[in-house]
Amino acid sequence: MRTKQKLAFLILGVCVFALPLAAYIGPGAGFAFLSSFLVLFLTFFLAVFSFLSWPFRLLMRLIRGQKAYKKSLINQLVIVGLDGMEPTLVEKYMGEGKLPNLRKLKKEGTYARLKTTTPAISPVAWSSFMTGSHPGKHNIFDFLSRDPKTYLPDLSSARIGNPKRFLPLGKYKIPLSKPEIKGMRKSIPFWKILGDSGIFCSILRIPITFPPEKFRGHLLSGMCAPDLKGSQGTFSFYTSETERIEKHEGGMMIPLTLNGNTVETYISGPENTLLKKEEEMRLPMTIHCDKDKDEVRIEVSGQTIHLKVKAFSDWVKIAFRPGLGIKVRAICRFYVSEISPHFKMYLTPLNIDPEKPALPISHPFIYSVYLSKLLGDYTTLGEADDTWALNEGILSEDSFIKLAYDNHKESEDMLFNAMAKTKKGVVACWFQTTDSIQHMFFRYLDKKHPALKHGQREKSARVIEDLYKDMDDLVGRVREKLNKNSMLIVMSDHGFKSFRRGVNINSWLYKNGYLHLKDGKQTSEEWFKDVDWNRTKAYGLGLGGIYLNQKGREAQGIVDPGEETKTLKEELMEELNGLRDGETGEVAINKIYDRDKIPPGPYIVNCPDFIVGYNEGYRVSWDSVTGIVNSTIFEDNRKAWSGDHCIDPRLVPGIIFSNFKLNTSEPSIIDIAPTALELFGVKAPQHMDGHTLIDTETAQSKGETQENHDE
Repeated sequence: MRTKQKLAFLILGVCVFALPLAAYIGPGAGFAFLSSFLVLFLTFFLAVFSFLSWPFRLLMRLIRGQKAYKKSLINQLVIVGLDGMEPTLVEKYMGEGKLPNLRKLKKEGTYARLKTTTPAISPVAWSSFMTGSHPGKHNIFDFLSRDPKTYLPDLSSARIGNPKRFLPLGKYKIPLSKPEIKGMRKSIPFWKILGDSGIFCSILRIPITFPPEKFRGHLLSGMCAPDLKGSQGTFSFYTSETERIEKHEGGMMIPLTLNGNTVETYISGPENTLLKKEEEMRLPMTIHCDKDKDEVRIEVSGQTIHLKVKAFSDWVKIAFRPGLGIKVRAICRFYVSEISPHFKMYLTPLNIDPEKPALPISHPFIYSVYLSKLLGDYTTLGEADDTWALNEGILSEDSFIKLAYDNHKESEDMLFNAMAKTKKGVVACWFQTTDSIQHMFFRYLDKKHPALKHGQREKSARVIEDLYKDMDDLVGRVREKLNKNSMLIVMSDHGFKSFRRGVNINSWLYKNGYLHLKDGKQTSEEWFKDVDWNRTKAYGLGLGGIYLNQKGREAQGIVDPGEETKTLKEELMEELNGLRDGETGEVAINKIYDRDKIPPGPYIVNCPDFIVGYNEGYRVSWDSVTGIVNSTIFEDNRKAWSGDHCIDPRLVPGIIFSNFKLNTSEPSIIDIAPTALELFGVKAPQHMDGHTLIDTETAQSKGETQENHDE
């Protein structure tokens, strides 16, 4: 037995160290190879190398740094990204004197509405922010893209797959080939261009930065970084109320049986891909309830957590054991909402442990480790504010707000740490809080919203106002920490509007003869299960896309790419432009954007044939996003998720503030990247569509004035 174990570990070690550094395994137990061996080896090796080489690196950095910053107009650029901040609310609250720091920033520098992308969706807009390019050049058009072979959705930002070659070893399979972990966003972020010129950048949580790319700087991945299961965030809900067990979007339900005051259950982990016969890993967990003290004692992964009811635990480290002595590590938080008469507990998605990451979530790899050692554990999931848990009634409004602000505080700590360490160069940090809270509370600003809870309106209506005040306070504290001759940009990628009514675009296509169901079917289950592709001409997928079922492109395409495609597009545009809601009489669709008439690029072929520009108050329905087809085209949105921006981009511009005067009253999100380059004396590459927002003479004058003032 010992001989076999030694042989297994020998083979395992050889396999791990034979793989290139980029060969990360996942999702599943394969994560553990990196976690158990490679991280420890690399951390030790790099620490030794760093210690021995630091005098030479310091000298080279000083020499190169003096040269790199010689043409710079500023010392430091700080970008605070407040996702989804809405111009009309900013202007309203500024006018009422509730945002003094932003109002001061406007007076001293610039405020303007910021043109967003088509479509106005976060991964699209932030990709344009970093590359200075329209979507046709960076390949991100939605959260989802479609596989033309299967008509099923793919995550548009990244692909994570398993290795293709394995070595069988008993019940295990040891990976011998490189797994797939590939970012789908194309073009070059401005920080890589700056890094190549010797300008240091600290990039924190900016969306569509997973997997992290190599460059001369630091980066922590943001939106679209997965949880340990490889999903975009799967919560767990434990309940003894078994008679009301139901499916929950965005999470999994785990039924419980109380044995006196004790619960025996488990934490659902990733698939064990180390086994020939893959299965879900489960971590045993025991919960003891004390009704008198209104608290619980949770025993899991060799530790005991004491937790009051209606309070979040701190981050808890857990480890799954797929075999061969390997550990797959995660962090999570618990929230018990009720002990009696039923036990109910929420568990956050399993975040990749930043101290021992099972996937690359930062550059350099040890940067996430450094942050965890310095600041403590923090969320690594790209979208950590669990909107679906509130949508499904698992979290209350108050507990959701608590979770969101806890996550926000972690990002604030990272921002201020980066500002202190990056005296020269770029610091950019993204905050989800403004986006997630508006998604869930916008109904309280809209008296006509069907999901409005009138009893709570007065209290909850203040949530968004308080949110904007808190962001204003953040801006004030950032300004206090700015270095000499620094430029500050406060921006959002898009705005927000109320989402009252959903439009099932697939149901409209079905009822108007463009989409057909299989014989005998009048509805289709999720993901087009009952769609007859041999008779279907068009279908909707994602948050704003319509695709033609084109011959030679889709697996079962029937529409010829030439004249037939042209005629079909003209017909659909004529019928959908200005489409009215029969029940309300309102226009539901302002404009259909034709792929062939938006800015081109080498990846425009991956764009949907149409992008639907919904009117204010409307958005694609929940059923339509998941490929459900029925006879209902328009329906009320009764979910807590009541605000949105996946509509006509002309209705949801973002915002931009700066302590510098800008050279235009109509800035665009694609202008940020060339502006960052211009500020450090680096010429923007020709592929960038944006233009600098800074007048060189004005910037030089402001820099000299500030330096003289400081002296």
